[in-house]
Amino acid sequence: MDRNASHKSAVQYLYPPVDPFDQRVMEVPGGHRIYVEQCGDPGGIPVIVLHGGPGGGCSPAMRRYFDPAEYRIVLFDQRGCGRSRPHAGVEGNTTWDLVADIERIRAELGIERWMVFGGSWGATLALIYAQAHPERAAYLALRGVFLMTQAELQWFYGGGAAQFFPDQWERFSALIPADERGDMIGAYHRRLFSGDSALETRYARAWTAWENALASISHEGPGGDSPADYARAFARLESHYFANAGFLEEDGQILRDTGLISHIPGTVVQGRYDMICPPASAWALSERWSRGELKLIGMAGHALSEPGISAELVRTTKAVARQAERLGF
Repeated sequence: MDRNASHKSAVQYLYPPVDPFDQRVMEVPGGHRIYVEQCGDPGGIPVIVLHGGPGGGCSPAMRRYFDPAEYRIVLFDQRGCGRSRPHAGVEGNTTWDLVADIERIRAELGIERWMVFGGSWGATLALIYAQAHPERAAYLALRGVFLMTQAELQWFYGGGAAQFFPDQWERFSALIPADERGDMIGAYHRRLFSGDSALETRYARAWTAWENALASISHEGPGGDSPADYARAFARLESHYFANAGFLEEDGQILRDTGLISHIPGTVVQGRYDMICPPASAWALSERWSRGELKLIGMAGHALSEPGISAELVRTTKAVARQAERLGF
């Protein structure tokens, strides 16, 4: 890692902005339409970028972690968010629907194997996809690992992170009556699906502000109000997935099934001071994943935009490009 990375802007490490050469909307089962785009070299190393949340959507900056002369960069907005429709919709919206969507995209684009790049919930989805389709993932690049366990949810919504950010937690928890605070995910979920648009927006913004406030080590103060449409999709989808334990068979399923990806190489880039997804999860994964290399980034939190994290991710994509033939792309 660049020792000076924490003192620079993440943008300094990224490739220049690039426009898509292909944009499309795919009809998928369950009444959803998902936005898909491709950037870079149509004949390059294929990579699919999995955004966080659930419900975060893609941004143009996500294209810039890859050399457009080397990579065929595929991004899509997962069900219910970004440019996909219906917006904030949760019917037919589970982890397994998203895994199936990734496979539909791969098949439609005629890609045999690809690099899977994801952070936070995107790392969760990358791991579950690779475990379900290990023959399709040539390399995993993960950031801010989240394993969708009850321990992680309890840390963030049950008072763990609150020990470090009591002021932000007060803003988040004060909207919920004291007798409901033992289950903050459930309490917010009921309000986010109340059917009252103004109420849903109020609680969606509070939910999103709590997460935003803790995302970056370089940011202090309230998370601020997100745009209503973004916050509503983000909060509704997160609470939907979290209330349903990620639609997994059992708690700890991802670690249980690590053997399914033992042959797949990868890199885990983890902020040492990540308050949303603490490093214990990345460490536990790397202990079980023989070909997964853990890169702990000092003075970095959770966000993709952390300078040290961006520097290491770009370093990873450059290294993969140099080894493309050996990795079987």
